Amino acid sequence: MIALRRWSDQGKQQMFALAIHGGAGTLPRAEMSGERELKYQAGLAAALEAGYSVLQGRGTSLDAVMRAVMALEDNPLFNAGRGSVFTLDGHNELDAAIMDGRTLQAGAVCGVTHIRNPIELARTVMEHSEFVMLNGAGAEEFALSRGMALVPQSYFYTPERWQQLERIRGGDVALSALTISHVGTVGAVALDVDGRLAAATSTGGMTGKRYSRIGDSPIIGAGTYADDRSCAVSATGHGEIFIRAAVAHDICSRMRFGGRSLRDAAREVVLEELPALRGEGGVIAIDRNGEIAMEFNSEGMFRACRKDGGQPSIAIYRA
Repeated sequence: MIALRRWSDQGKQQMFALAIHGGAGTLPRAEMSGERELKYQAGLAAALEAGYSVLQGRGTSLDAVMRAVMALEDNPLFNAGRGSVFTLDGHNELDAAIMDGRTLQAGAVCGVTHIRNPIELARTVMEHSEFVMLNGAGAEEFALSRGMALVPQSYFYTPERWQQLERIRGGDVALSALTISHVGTVGAVALDVDGRLAAATSTGGMTGKRYSRIGDSPIIGAGTYADDRSCAVSATGHGEIFIRAAVAHDICSRMRFGGRSLRDAAREVVLEELPALRGEGGVIAIDRNGEIAMEFNSEGMFRACRKDGGQPSIAIYRA
């Protein structure tokens, strides 16, 4: 199939591109079976195709990142939507955010417990309310007011996630050290044929979390940010550190005000700023020229990308 392009006012071909992630801090390579790795790769490939097909059909970057993230939310392998991890008291509390780089409009939800696709509700908050972030029962009341159906808590359950909670309840220190077992995030960033950027992030949070803890994913500027003047970013990792470092906004600011390239800005934040704060994780980012950065300081990061006319690239560990 021939990829669609358009010519900008300057006579330069405008391309489109998409990058997605399914969380950083993966299982040690020795513990990743070949069969399991193939399942993760298939899940990433399906989500990448869901978003890329939107862009290829001249759809918007907002539609592309939402479709890609929804595909990951629907896949129980990833910690977002169905298959999200459990809180210490055995519930699921989900967070998500989306941002439009053209207008700087953003929407976010946190602590929702009956929303099948939190990223869809986050976009509804952005487009149909005067607010940026809604929480818990209030967010779900808003969802009902917009005609969205709620799902029972049982929808999110998977035996593997419940077993992880039981092990943590039993004091399994080794499990707590494996970040893929108790934290995780999914996200997408895109550039469309009209040169517009967007970012989206969704997560089930941290296994065994307490006190309605909220991480960086729904925090605009921390786990999610998009600005057509620089780049779009979706982050994954130790949420508290990413909030303190304002990771997503920092990368955009280094480009916009510091003249850094996307690659340099991402590397400086992920490989220098985060380790200095003992923060582990990574980011995916895309700039207005379609350049993509996927940086991480953990052992691996579930990730994939595809540019206009190119082939999909899917990876978990470093080359």
